[in-house]
Amino acid sequence: MLLRWGKNNIAFMVLFFVVVAIGIWIENQYYLQVLTFIGINSLLALGLNMLMGYAGQISLGHAAFYGLGAYTSAILSVHYNVNPWLALIGAVLTASLIAFIIGIPTLKLSGYYLGMGTLGFGMVVHVLFREWSTLTGGASGFVGIPPLELGPISFLSVRNYFYLVWLIMLANMVICRRLIDSRIGRALRSIHDSEHAAEAVGVDTANLKLMIFVFSAAMSAVAGFLYAHFVSFISPGSFTFLASVRMVTMVVIGGMASIWGALLGASLLTLLPEWLHAFADYEMVVYGAVLMIVMILLPQGLTRGLTEIYERSRK
Repeated sequence: MLLRWGKNNIAFMVLFFVVVAIGIWIENQYYLQVLTFIGINSLLALGLNMLMGYAGQISLGHAAFYGLGAYTSAILSVHYNVNPWLALIGAVLTASLIAFIIGIPTLKLSGYYLGMGTLGFGMVVHVLFREWSTLTGGASGFVGIPPLELGPISFLSVRNYFYLVWLIMLANMVICRRLIDSRIGRALRSIHDSEHAAEAVGVDTANLKLMIFVFSAAMSAVAGFLYAHFVSFISPGSFTFLASVRMVTMVVIGGMASIWGALLGASLLTLLPEWLHAFADYEMVVYGAVLMIVMILLPQGLTRGLTEIYERSRK
């Protein structure tokens, strides 16, 4: 375990220096903006991977927590003039509390029933975003979200926001790695393999599933906060069922139960639409074909698939 933790430390340090180098080297604002969205999506995929990949719990409504983080922060900072960093705390607490309340009955389900339960929750939240126009702006969207500032540092600059997003992403990767390597992480993996067997050896499966559900929702809320203050405009269309499916696809494509898989999956699904603009009317066809080919050739996801290819090449 110590050897593995040492390797992870090196990998995290390499990622840190790569992020710093990219921020210094790339001058194009559009490229930095796309890389910032990759960081936000990676944070979403990482949180969902902790729930699906390690605990084996399906969620088809995680875009609701993403939206709760975005809308709570926007409402507090615009309607009530709350400092955005305090609004972040409010956003995380709101998403966590709702996840706790929803998780108690929902996580008693399993398999497809759990997926349908979380899907229903996500659809209800999306309807609230759209219909509660006096608070959320309704279908027209929520405008005027203030930019972030930290003392003399302004995050109006895309470069500064790029660094902020990726530092938060890196910090969450370290937290998740520590959690996975702890007793809690081993208990979560036991639930993933066989919940009944985990219960038989004394694992408190109900509380652990609820804990990781709340933890995953909190990470999605942080991503929503970063998204809202980056684009300064949000609408219900960003937090639909399709957004939840996209998050699940990031996890599956990147590789279940892999921190680096979340990063790879989010990078691929964020960059693909940018690369496929040249196909015009056939963009969605090519997009679906690429995802299908990846799943056929690398059914365990990019991380494990590429690792296996590397090991075979060495042999």
